[in-house]
Amino acid sequence: MATARGAGTLVLLRHGESTWNLENLFTGWTDVPLSERGVKEAVAAGRLMKEAGLRPAVVHESVLIRAIQTTQLALAEMEMSWVPVRRSWRLNERHYGGLQGLNKRQTSEKYGEEKVKLWRRSYDLRPPDLDPADPRHPSHDPRYAGLPAELLPSAECLKDVVERMLPYWYDAIVPDLLLHPCVLVSAHGNSLRALVKHLDRLGDQEVVELNIPTGVPRVYELDPELRPRSWRYLGDPAEIEKRAAAVKAQASGTKSTRP
Repeated sequence: MATARGAGTLVLLRHGESTWNLENLFTGWTDVPLSERGVKEAVAAGRLMKEAGLRPAVVHESVLIRAIQTTQLALAEMEMSWVPVRRSWRLNERHYGGLQGLNKRQTSEKYGEEKVKLWRRSYDLRPPDLDPADPRHPSHDPRYAGLPAELLPSAECLKDVVERMLPYWYDAIVPDLLLHPCVLVSAHGNSLRALVKHLDRLGDQEVVELNIPTGVPRVYELDPELRPRSWRYLGDPAEIEKRAAAVKAQASGTKSTRP
């Protein structure tokens, strides 16, 4: 899988804080917009990429509005709104099944903190399925109307996200990396964790402990075989640590208290 260019840059960007992140709700495939803070995070991400001299030739993103808004705001800040964007459901957030729309703290109180922690942080354990008759099921969403029914999840674990994301990596993102010096992927905590697992060859337990901060570009320098030579976050280390801690707090079912 060599390329004449010899190397490339891959930028991963987790969307800014959403309104449901702010309300401490399980979001998954539910389509909710960015919060006011999330908008600022997306703009700041664009500024950081611009200052770093990064100029993505193409963007890959999910079909969920919080990722789409993040892309648009970041590109606008970079004065690059014209960059082609490719969208795929395979970059969507993990589907949280019957937990979607529920308050995380209340869910822990109902099912027990340990059970919810297992659902959220185990690699291969799914939460309760969403009934296909439930209007929240993706089969009722027109954006997925063209997909075979067997591809539409009723619930997912991180292992499922890895398995549905990797075909898109090989079939869509890799070809663009072979053509262009810089590619941006704008997606979600779990779809990006799945990609980082593949890139960094993380073990199943390592990846579930990974907390990717919102709105912070994660920049990979790749070798000719598209293996990471190095990676770094852009921005102030203290702010990055604060956002990663906020993500960890959400994962434990507690509401973030960051200002």
